[in-house]
Amino acid sequence: MGRVSLDTLLQRSEKNMGSGMNAIVKKSALEVIRRAYKEGINAQISHGMRTYAQQDALYAQGRTKPGSKVTNARGGYSNHNFGLAVDYFLTSEDGTKAIWSVNSDWNRVAAIAKSLGFSWGGDWTSFKDYPHLEMSGGLSTAQLRAGKKPSLTDRTGTKTAVPSKTSSKPAASSSGGSSYIKEAQKYANSRDYPTKAKFTKLTVDGYKGPKTMNALLRIYQYYGKVTIDGIFGPKSKAAGSIQSRKKHTPGWTRLIQSLLNVHGYKLAVDGIFGTGTEAALKSFQKSKEIASDGAAGSNTYEKFFK
Repeated sequence: MGRVSLDTLLQRSEKNMGSGMNAIVKKSALEVIRRAYKEGINAQISHGMRTYAQQDALYAQGRTKPGSKVTNARGGYSNHNFGLAVDYFLTSEDGTKAIWSVNSDWNRVAAIAKSLGFSWGGDWTSFKDYPHLEMSGGLSTAQLRAGKKPSLTDRTGTKTAVPSKTSSKPAASSSGGSSYIKEAQKYANSRDYPTKAKFTKLTVDGYKGPKTMNALLRIYQYYGKVTIDGIFGPKSKAAGSIQSRKKHTPGWTRLIQSLLNVHGYKLAVDGIFGTGTEAALKSFQKSKEIASDGAAGSNTYEKFFK
């Protein structure tokens, strides 16, 4: 068998991190996987977000339950509980076996992670946690439990964001409005869409409004090759391209991600129809009482715009 693909490692890692991850932590963790892969190292994320109950179960291991101790942190005392930490491991060449040996490749992955702003558990003195990577922004778990949010710096040097957690509530940004609606508005203003789809360039303020929805509808009509009039009629409904994880294009996927964001979800508008986009789409479909199959079709587009 040949070498496991980078896409496979990224998809597995994204799935294992789960929902609720800090966007910069998740983006940086996936960048670690990419950079390691370029150096011939197959790395994969094994864990990301954990509930307090999941953390307590790990804490019990080696104490009140069989197994070796893997953590000194109870629920609420780990950065995993706040979407600020991930664990990683190496894989065999074909990606079928996990490798937990702390060797030169393992240390190199840690070095890549530290260059992106992570702290490594292998550097700890009291309890060596070699798989562990975290970004706390200097906040203690007590501050995080109190609801304080860290200010993190994206050091990946890439413009492509990664899917963040799916939620029914929009995320607030420090400058007002939802940062994810801002992503949708930036998307609408990009690629000369205001000219192509015949609308005035949007103010990027993070607030859903008629101008934002009208711009996205016009982009939809532009992609569907129907009259661009800002009115969602029968011809517009029939013009939408069916998109799913199995069959999708980046252009339509960015539009769908933007539409999900203005409806309260939290996605990177990156054109990648991954597990985060699929989960958000299914959640939206379920909330609108239509088939929650994770495929955007005419009924889904109608719910987006009406």
